[in-house]
Amino acid sequence: MNTAGILVRCDGASRTYGRGDSATVGLQPTDCEIVDGSRVVLVGPSGSGKSTLLHLMAGLDQPTAGNVSWPAIGSIDELRPAKVAVIFQGPSLLAPLTVLENVALPLVLGGTENGIASARASEVLIDLGLDSLIEKLPEEISGGQAQRVAVARALAGDPELILADEPTGQLDHENGTHVIDALLAAVDQSGAGLVVSTHDLSVAERFPCRWELADGRLMTQTPATLPEKELA
Repeated sequence: MNTAGILVRCDGASRTYGRGDSATVGLQPTDCEIVDGSRVVLVGPSGSGKSTLLHLMAGLDQPTAGNVSWPAIGSIDELRPAKVAVIFQGPSLLAPLTVLENVALPLVLGGTENGIASARASEVLIDLGLDSLIEKLPEEISGGQAQRVAVARALAGDPELILADEPTGQLDHENGTHVIDALLAAVDQSGAGLVVSTHDLSVAERFPCRWELADGRLMTQTPATLPEKELA
């Protein structure tokens, strides 16, 4: 089987938390894959398995059964800090660091020299219109700005796959729109794959591929293919 271009694949991957009578099924056995250029949105109520699936795709959690692999990326040890980026719903910036230092941090941890990492971080922040925040601390910026900085941090390493777990869940509509605008513009430019989970139908409508989960099961799945304009 040709695996070129497959960023992540789940083969019967499932996740159960706890054991015995107290066990909770987070994700039923699931088969799916994300390919280069995918724009996929995961929808479903709280507890439907969206976050569990994203965490398995990100290598942040391991399946109880089945397998998760990254054919076009490498082993789980190669995912971070650069190849797979994760954006969380809640605050994720480190309080003692400036915005610039927060965005540069994953690059530094990956072995990039400080000056080069800072230059790349500055470039991404400027591209996202956040250059006025470079020297500010997280406590000095709004929630919407902080989430856009989290997007900048994810983009700084030029990832092949971006996974965003309810990135607009704590934002008002205007700020949420800005975050999704930034994500879609960035992946359109870089060609990275993007998977976003959301409760917001206005967010879901902006994606060509919609996967619906319910009770830990992937119920519907439209093909995770390139947008039509890229296929033309």
